[in-house]
This record gives sequence, C-alpha cells and structure tokens, in this order.
Amino acid sequence: MPAISKKGISMPASPIRKLVPYADAAKKRGTKVYHLNIGQPDLETPKAFWDKLAHMDMKVLSYCPSDGFASYREKFSQYYNNIGIKVAPSDFIITNGGSEALLFAMMSCIDEGEEVIIPEPMYANYIGFAASGNIKVRPIPCKIENGFALPPISEFEKLIDTHTKAILICNPNNPTGYLYSREELETLRLLVLKYDLYLFVDEVYREFIYGDKQHFSALNLESVDQNVVVIDSISKRFSACGARIGAIVTRNKEVLGAAMKFAQARLSPPSLGQIAGESLFDLGADYYGGVKREYQHRRDLMVSLLNEIPGVNCPMPGGAFYAVAQLPVDDADVFCQWMLEHFSHGGATVMMAPASGFYATEGKGKNEVRIAYVLNETDLRKAIECLKVGLKQYQLLNETSKMKTELV
Repeated sequence: MPAISKKGISMPASPIRKLVPYADAAKKRGTKVYHLNIGQPDLETPKAFWDKLAHMDMKVLSYCPSDGFASYREKFSQYYNNIGIKVAPSDFIITNGGSEALLFAMMSCIDEGEEVIIPEPMYANYIGFAASGNIKVRPIPCKIENGFALPPISEFEKLIDTHTKAILICNPNNPTGYLYSREELETLRLLVLKYDLYLFVDEVYREFIYGDKQHFSALNLESVDQNVVVIDSISKRFSACGARIGAIVTRNKEVLGAAMKFAQARLSPPSLGQIAGESLFDLGADYYGGVKREYQHRRDLMVSLLNEIPGVNCPMPGGAFYAVAQLPVDDADVFCQWMLEHFSHGGATVMMAPASGFYATEGKGKNEVRIAYVLNETDLRKAIECLKVGLKQYQLLNETSKMKTELV
C-alpha cells in the first residue's frame, strides 16, 4: 500500500473534534451531551440573514469573484470604518471562513522552514496550518497564574532569529479568552518594526469584550501598514458559523496579490453566505450590545461555578467566549474521554476540549481543558454540575485503583 505523506502524518488531530466518536456513542446510549468543546454559539442567527436568503431572486447559483463580491467587501469595509478602522474594500479578500484566510496569509508570507512565533496555548488550527506548509511554530509560553498575559518583549527576542518571519496572536484569544491591551500591541509593533516581521492578528472575536475594557485593532497601529495582516469572520460575530465567510484584511498590496493567487486556485468563496451576510452589517448597536451582555453573563456564571469546584482554577477571560481551566487530573485527554465513555449524571455528560492540543510544546496543558461558554444559563449550570460530579467520581476511581495496585 502506498505510504501516507509526511504532512499527513504530522498534521495534528483537532482537540476540539477528536472526541466526537465518543460523544456520538454516548448519544446513541441515550446520554445527553453538553457541548462545551466547540465555539458554536447557540444564539439565533439574526432574522435578517434568513429573510435575505428567502427573498433572493436567483435562477443560477454561480461562482463569485475570487476575492468576493464587490458589494460584500464594501459592506465589510463600512463596518470597519464605522468602528474607527480606516480601510477600503480593496483591502479585503473574502475567504471560506477565517480558517482559509489565515491559511492563505501564512502561505503568502512564510516559506517552508521559516518560523512563526505564537503565544501558547494557541488556537489548535494554527498548529495545523503551519504543519501543512512545513512552517515551524515557535511557541512563547503564557502562564495561567497571570491569566495568560503576553510575556515580556525580552522573551520574544530570545526566540527571534534569521528564520523568524512572523508573530501571530488571536485578540481576544482563543482558547484563553485573554484580551491583549493596546500597550501589549504597541510592544509587538516595536518588535515587528525592529526585526521586519509580519504581525498576523486573528480578530474574529472583536465584538466580545467584557467589563470596561476596549478592543484595539492591530490595523490602528502606526507605521506598520505593511506588516499587519488581520483575519476576520462573520461566524462568531453573527452566530453564522455555517456561512463560512471570512476575510484577509491588510493594506499590504503585495500580500493581497499573493493571497489572491491562492484564492483563484480554489475558485471562489461561498456566494450564498455573502449575499445573505451583507444584511448583517446593517444591524445596529442594540444587536451587539445584547449579544455582549448575554456572553458576559455566561462568562461570569461559568467562571464562578468552575472556581467553586475543589482543585479547579479558571482565570477570568477578558473577551471571546472561551476559558482554559486547570483540573485536578493528571491527563485531561483521558479524563475528557472517560466523561463521554463511562460517566453520566442525571442522564447527561459533558464534552470538553483537552488543552494539550492547544500547545505546540509537547507535554504542556496535560491537566487543562478549554471550555466554550456557548450554552444558555440553564444548560451551562447543568454542564458544570456534571463536570463537578464527574471530577469527584473520577478522583475516587483513581484513588481506589491506586490502592489496589499498592496492595498487589
């Protein structure tokens, strides 16, 4: 039999989806599974999206331009300008979700064997995208003790060498929910100028900022127009993950030119998602405010409930709708699988994403999980109660097993 490629072998499995077979098996047994593993909002996609689809007068569903419909790029740029980020429609390439946007950006800017520095824990797909292009990830460790704040500039400089091509951050962060401040972004600005690097910033959670904090876009950093490449998407902002509409946003025309060749090779982004998605940019402050209040309530509730569980440590996220929690277990991968295979409480269990898959450094994150607070309050309370009971049972089982081993 022909051998699988080295790229195929090295491509990591998704920590978000790899336990799906166990979740499916649990559902077949009649167990309800609370999905805290994936950032799939349960809020309804705005009615304007469905109304636009229902009233489209189309006879043929055709390709669109490789960089997206001009009218959609115009709407997207208006949204940016309305929130104080000055860009033009020509600064956008529309993509199949934010994932393709980042993949195109990395392939356009980083050669095989070159390196990208990413704070860890990091969104797992960053590791996969880098692997697909034989790009080396240089992780810079962030600590749960300070809520996963950006390390000092001196720590970045220890990693920068002749192979370094870019720094990549997600702001606010997936998986930690950490919100990088303007001051932290200014630190990165100095680095990319000093070493002539790209700064990739995934800003898909821009609208999900809590408390009195404010989001500062990398596109508003001074003197780095040619260095900054922003990744965006309507998936989370409008609870429209299945529309698969993302974007590369940059003022660097050479990057856009290179990315356009990748865009042409895959022909076009989804037409329907753009046509219906245009209407979403007309939603006003009431929409964004309501969504933000709902997620802030869920965040406060979830973090409070988690930190009441003995041995659990969960820092308060500043944005997005994720948190990384440290659990009193030796191996979260084993524990998360056990929760799906062998545990239920009141006919239900919980699916989480083991955090080891969000680390590029082998062995890190073994006792951590990423939790997405995308469920309504009632389900969120039940899910955390399941986790609490599950942890207690798991610890008792381990203690019993250890005692038996010692007796033998």
